Amino acid sequence: MTGPAAEPTATTPSNGLWARKGRDVAIASTLCLFVISVAFTNWPLVAGQMLGHELFVRYWPRIQGGLLTTLNLVFVSMLIGGILAFPIAFARDSRNRFLSGWAFSYVYFFRGTPLLAQTFLIYHGLGQFMAPHRELLDSLGLWAYAREAYWYVLFAFALNTAAYQAEILRGAIASIPKGQREACQSLGIPDHIGFRKVILPQALITALRPYGNEIILMIKGSAVATVVTVFDLMGTTRLAFSRSFNFEVYLWAAILYLLLVECLRRIWDIVEWWITRHLRPANG
Repeated sequence: MTGPAAEPTATTPSNGLWARKGRDVAIASTLCLFVISVAFTNWPLVAGQMLGHELFVRYWPRIQGGLLTTLNLVFVSMLIGGILAFPIAFARDSRNRFLSGWAFSYVYFFRGTPLLAQTFLIYHGLGQFMAPHRELLDSLGLWAYAREAYWYVLFAFALNTAAYQAEILRGAIASIPKGQREACQSLGIPDHIGFRKVILPQALITALRPYGNEIILMIKGSAVATVVTVFDLMGTTRLAFSRSFNFEVYLWAAILYLLLVECLRRIWDIVEWWITRHLRPANG
């Protein structure tokens, strides 16, 4: 005769896992605070003055401004690209041959050509189109934007990342089993609500890691902005080197890029771990 069934016991996450994640959060927070302080405060300049590093004191304000320009370019272009990615991804799977063909051509072009070539094409191509219409643009208050290289680079970056983000999103949506849609239909849930409440949240979780990789690639790829006179981090570094002929300034830039990427990588790991916590066993 068997005894009474054992009462199920609640399981808690292992202490080791929480300890590792606590360490990751501490490292990520430290890195973020360091990057923010480097970008927005003057303590590096003060430290350079205290150490008597003349080269650093002379060019750090320019490099700091370039760092802010890089951050602005990357995150604004990623935001615009993320907004554009949704209609492009839906158009790729559209039954309308015109829409799907247009979306395929767009993605094929921007994923198949170098970002540098796209930047040149937009900067010089649109620039030549805008110049003859200066009076019209000036009367509309748009000439101040049309004459700045920054906006052309931002436009090029946004179009480029929109193509990549659209394919990431499309692939993530396609990876969701058809049974999820069939379950929504069997419950009488309208297609648009089922997509928004059931399919899309799962697809975004699947796309989270590729999205992080895309941001990192954009941070590193943003260095091409310097070829069209945008003084981002690499642009200001090149300017400092052309005046000092000291390779040390490139070392500073490399360290800043490395800090940006590592900070983002650790933040993304924590965000992914937190969002997907419901997919893991209760004890880990």
